[in-house]
Amino acid sequence: MVKKEKSVYVLLTDTGTLFTKVIKCFTNAPYNHVSIAFDENLFDIFSFGRKYPRNPLIAGFIKEDVYEGTYRYFYNTRCLLLKIDVSYMEYVRLKQTVQQFYQNRHIYSYNLLGLIGVVVHYPIMQKNKYFCSQFVAEVFERSGIELWHLPPALVTPNHFLSHPRFEIVYEGRLYDYPLLGIRSPSII
Repeated sequence: MVKKEKSVYVLLTDTGTLFTKVIKCFTNAPYNHVSIAFDENLFDIFSFGRKYPRNPLIAGFIKEDVYEGTYRYFYNTRCLLLKIDVSYMEYVRLKQTVQQFYQNRHIYSYNLLGLIGVVVHYPIMQKNKYFCSQFVAEVFERSGIELWHLPPALVTPNHFLSHPRFEIVYEGRLYDYPLLGIRSPSII
């Protein structure tokens, strides 16, 4: 058995926005946004979502900031923080993959059409376009961690919630998470 040396976190959230309410009509899932984080303090969080907190129409790759980003406008955001243990090399590959996205963040946009593909169970992939769960699933897949026998364009936040490799760390209001706000150095 491979020794697990590092933890990676997946943050599922529900801000209660109109967009998430519409998505919930189709998914009936408790959380409809997913991000990947490399620290339990949630300082380094990455996803695909709003580039500007007050404008849901301009979206793409983002480094989320709990205090300065979208979440500050949705104080009662509910969340579920999951943890997955990975080998040191898998951890390095995950970070490198996210760093590649970060370095090229200006070329990426949101795969809104891909959400329709999820509803009809047909993956719709567009060059340099992702939705949140597609992005996180793609990061794991590119890093050599196969979690599902699905293309990333069909993975939903609920897939992370139901996967046995993920351990629940915290569930509740995001701003009640006890380790939130303990700043650590940024990885990117």
